[in-house]
Amino acid sequence: MINIPKGTKDVLPEQSYKWQYLEDAARSVAAAFGLKEIRTPVFEHTELFLRGVGETTDVVTKEMYTFEDKGGRSITLKPEGTAGVARSFIENGLANSPMPLKSYYLTPCYRYERPQAGRLREFHQFGIEVYGSAQPETDAEVIFAASSFLNKLGIKGARLEINSIGCKSCRAEYNRALKEYFRPHLDGMCANCRDRFDKNPLRIIDCKEEACRKITAGAPKILDYLCPDCRAHFESVKGYLSALGVEYTVNPDIVRGLDYYTRTVFEFVSTAIGAQGTVCGGGRYDGLIAELGGGNVPAVGFAAGLERLLLLMDNTGVEFPAPPVPRVYVAGMDEPTRKKAFGIVNGLRVKGISAECDHMARSVKAQFKYADKIGAEYVAVIGGNELESGSCTLKRMRDGQTFDMPFADIYEFLKNNI
Repeated sequence: MINIPKGTKDVLPEQSYKWQYLEDAARSVAAAFGLKEIRTPVFEHTELFLRGVGETTDVVTKEMYTFEDKGGRSITLKPEGTAGVARSFIENGLANSPMPLKSYYLTPCYRYERPQAGRLREFHQFGIEVYGSAQPETDAEVIFAASSFLNKLGIKGARLEINSIGCKSCRAEYNRALKEYFRPHLDGMCANCRDRFDKNPLRIIDCKEEACRKITAGAPKILDYLCPDCRAHFESVKGYLSALGVEYTVNPDIVRGLDYYTRTVFEFVSTAIGAQGTVCGGGRYDGLIAELGGGNVPAVGFAAGLERLLLLMDNTGVEFPAPPVPRVYVAGMDEPTRKKAFGIVNGLRVKGISAECDHMARSVKAQFKYADKIGAEYVAVIGGNELESGSCTLKRMRDGQTFDMPFADIYEFLKNNI
């Protein structure tokens, strides 16, 4: 037997309705906020992620699925959604669109990391991308969209944490302060952090190694190094969030794991999914389009992992709507009556009514049992008398009540008895 690859998971038919519920909620929130869907390829040229995500990030150095295709090109399965959307924005001339350009995606992503609860090597993200606005209210709107999505799913207790990591100007001064702080501690840090010291000291703060985390606990905080413009932007974002009634905590240790972030960064975190409790995160990335060869276009967005959301909902007792069931099961007793049942069922389907009939040559008793197992609301049996009279009896399964009617009236009855 060939087994599923490590770090991937099948979504079985009895589970898929939960995924559909999440996806429907995502699309509903996206529509309310005026977002239109964008779909980008599942693989891109590796250079896109090296330049966009950052060569010193864990995603690039440890987690990307990169291979050479038959044409000798380096290709990478996308580890996140934003870089591909940014590439599409540039390549398709979307800068000429009315601004802000507001989009969303539902996409699979791939990272080679140790599989754990809610974190797989193939995972799925719902993300929002807003291009063209540098205003702080756009940051607040994106954060509010994330909050609205979590609320729509019935998720309680997810805590919003926000920070600002400044712009290139104030980041340069902060990086100098970090180097002064980390230099005496380098011998006690992991190899990755020693390498990041010269290339990008900000990435050290994001290290998950316990020894490094103890050292970074005493590191300077970026909020103490913000330039006046970045400080004013962050204060305005907080003001807009307060105006919306969104509660938050300022966490100066949030830097996010990708290099394209500037100014506002945020995470919704929960203790209900273990130590790595981020269920949704994002922020502003004003320099990404320019870094990839486009113009100076500000941008802000977020992404939420669907697997982590499902785990959080299960762990916190969120109830999913019941999966859809057939409105009616039509049973036949022999070849002629089964053929009639087949015709009735497919006629109902064409009109939008979920209906089922027998495909296993079961007895009528066995068909009743099957109809009960699949949760059919009504069951009708067609025998010789019913075939001759052109009418049948619908039995409502929840209480046993029966309704007599011609075959031609079944549709109207089901349409009017939801």
